[in-house]
Amino acid sequence: MTSPIRVTVIVPFYQGERVLERSLSALDKSDLPREQWELVTVDDGSTDASATIAARYADTIVRLPGLPRGPAYARNRGFEVSRGEVVLFIDADVVVKPDTVRRMVELFDSRPDISAAFGSYDAHPAAPGIVSQYRNLLHHYVHQQSAGEADTFWGGCGAVRSSAFKEIGMFNEWHFSRPQIEDIEFGQRLHANGLKILLVPDIQVTHLKRWTLRNVIATDFRDRGVPWMRLLVHQRQALRPGSLNLRNLEKLNTVLVWASLLAVIIGFSPNTTQRWVVAGELLIVPVFVLNWHLYAFFARVRGVFFTLAVIPLHLLYYLVNGVSAGIGWLVHLTVGEPWRDATTEAYHEVGVRTWPPVPAKRDFGAEART
Repeated sequence: MTSPIRVTVIVPFYQGERVLERSLSALDKSDLPREQWELVTVDDGSTDASATIAARYADTIVRLPGLPRGPAYARNRGFEVSRGEVVLFIDADVVVKPDTVRRMVELFDSRPDISAAFGSYDAHPAAPGIVSQYRNLLHHYVHQQSAGEADTFWGGCGAVRSSAFKEIGMFNEWHFSRPQIEDIEFGQRLHANGLKILLVPDIQVTHLKRWTLRNVIATDFRDRGVPWMRLLVHQRQALRPGSLNLRNLEKLNTVLVWASLLAVIIGFSPNTTQRWVVAGELLIVPVFVLNWHLYAFFARVRGVFFTLAVIPLHLLYYLVNGVSAGIGWLVHLTVGEPWRDATTEAYHEVGVRTWPPVPAKRDFGAEART
């Protein structure tokens, strides 16, 4: 008699041939007995050799034709063919530890009160370079400082009970057609419905992504900051403390950095005194104080010179946050709420759940297995 499938691991990918071999081979080395878990990969319209690589490891490959529709859509299609009591989402550029899958299963067994859980990047990002190291270590630090119950979710290494995932309506594929904040928004819905989410920072994975300054700015502005602010304004939560895991400390740092920059700009304008420049310099001091523990962490794991090199990147992060917030407000006022257009809404009203339109299934797993 075979063991029941405990967990379905879902890995969506698009043009992932550079990272998939490392990601899927690491999953293949998981110490949870193979008959207790299944691997579902979702090819979101790739034109490279990704599907060939996935075929060597996956139990099921879902191939989506046409243009890529984003991780929200891809993860939902993977869920529709899943058989596990728990679904574990792993990004294609993430390398799990041998015990990652097993520890997630054991966590859900020992905590029947939780509906979802997610882990953290480790402190050993694979990509070299200051920008990549800074970005991945920043993510690691934030998760290490936030252990316990959460009001958000992370799709890079996050698990959810299949029943809760279905109950909450899965990822919002209608609204998030690119990698954006679909996992954060999903976590917010879980939390709003009284379902418990746990951040377990010692369940760690390695991130393979190579960051450049350009895609850091584009991600923080286009794919996170602006849609995040539009969502907060839409839900009337923009000014609430801690909304969608946006901590008051980060808001304060953003205000201080922008106030410092504006004071310096005024100070160097004609007919102004240098006191504005001094004021700008003084305003930036609290930012260093408030981030002292972060900078101490950078110094401990990468050294003093690395820390000094990434401080400008961290200040740029706050500057982009400020621009994103302003543009998000402006777009909300001029364009309106970030919701379905009229055509999509019409499909939704007659029971269509996906885009491009595919009729909703009554029982996702059962219908996929018949």
